Amino acid sequence: MEEGHPISYKLLEAGTPVVSAEGAPVGEVDRAVENVKEQIFDGIVVRAGDRLVWVDAPEVARIYERRVELTLDAGEAAALGDYEPGAPEFRANVKAGRVGRYFGGGWRRS
Repeated sequence: MEEGHPISYKLLEAGTPVVSAEGAPVGEVDRAVENVKEQIFDGIVVRAGDRLVWVDAPEVARIYERRVELTLDAGEAAALGDYEPGAPEFRANVKAGRVGRYFGGGWRRS
């Protein structure tokens, strides 16, 4: 398994590669966004070259340890809109360590 095991968005690390439905590179994870009020995954911000683009949760097919797969093909992924902040955001807490991330302490509110 080159992509690793499936994981929660709460364990998703910045820099994880993001690929389209057919496996074409889209970019790298910049951060995950959660709707805190409803306690659900809202989407991810992807660094695609010099742009930050928004990928809504329904467009994320699977999240693995070493890769995020989208439901979009390469053309649709290239047409993603720029990211505009709005919802509460979380950043990786690198000081939490592996065990801390396992128990959900891998993210802190920005």
